[in-house]
Amino acid sequence: MADFTNGFWDYYIAIITLLSIAGCGLLLWSQSKHRVKEIPEGSPAGPGTTGHVWDEDLTELNTPMPRWWMWLFYLTIVFALVYLVLYPGLGSYAGTFGWKSSGEYQSELKKADAEYGPLFDRYAKLDLKTVAADPQAQAIGERLFLTYCAQCHGSDARGNKGFPNLTDGDWLYGGDAAMIKTTIMHGRSGMMPAMGAAVGSDKDVENVAHYVRSLSNLTTDPIKVAFGKQKFAACIACHGADGGGNQAMGAPNLTDKVWLYGGNADTIVETINKGRSNMMPAFDGFLGEPKVHLLAAYVWGLSNQPAAVPKK
Repeated sequence: MADFTNGFWDYYIAIITLLSIAGCGLLLWSQSKHRVKEIPEGSPAGPGTTGHVWDEDLTELNTPMPRWWMWLFYLTIVFALVYLVLYPGLGSYAGTFGWKSSGEYQSELKKADAEYGPLFDRYAKLDLKTVAADPQAQAIGERLFLTYCAQCHGSDARGNKGFPNLTDGDWLYGGDAAMIKTTIMHGRSGMMPAMGAAVGSDKDVENVAHYVRSLSNLTTDPIKVAFGKQKFAACIACHGADGGGNQAMGAPNLTDKVWLYGGNADTIVETINKGRSNMMPAFDGFLGEPKVHLLAAYVWGLSNQPAAVPKK
């Protein structure tokens, strides 16, 4: 990527931009000076034409471009040059105004914080479950969720392959309100190593897959289940002897019929052989704790039924 961040590209962009504007101006000037020779009297096309005739009677007139249109075009060229002097557009040149899109964004954030900051701070002082029961707080939390979380978890929060469903009460790291807030604040990095070699042969991996399916009472081959149970010993360090998982490690419960990547035998075999790696980004530095507090309350409420706040 270093090739795209050195100074050469600043000059490249600036030169191409200025040459393009100059080329437009030169083309316009040349066309305003160009004259098509007059068609002599008696020509089939007739005087005042270019001499081009189609379909026997469709004639192209030799009419110059309107002056107002040409001056309007010149005005756009002048506008472009003035704009490039005042604002960034020529490589790393920042413009005389020093305007930046990032600066504009920060300015809008400051205005929003000044307007909505007191509201966020008021909710930040309340217990998460109390916030989850407040209709206004839930509406704000929903908008935050649709803006920052729906890309992965879906607008209905039911997730997708590799992205957890937030409405079913099944949690890798724990689903109490405080833990959800911790997850949003600091993010999560989950990784299951490739375990094929530790389990044994391909047949052993297939047997373990059938055993894992049996833990959720899914259709399996009982003979493969019997052999797979012995080989499951390679997995108990994370998932436990009973397959119930370990929320402290983020190791999934294999007994609840909830599957992040799918629960068919082929998918489980793939997971054992290749492992899985998931990452949820941290939002503390991006949203700040007051907004995360509202967002966490909303997410907690998706799988719980908070008591309604009594009307005053």
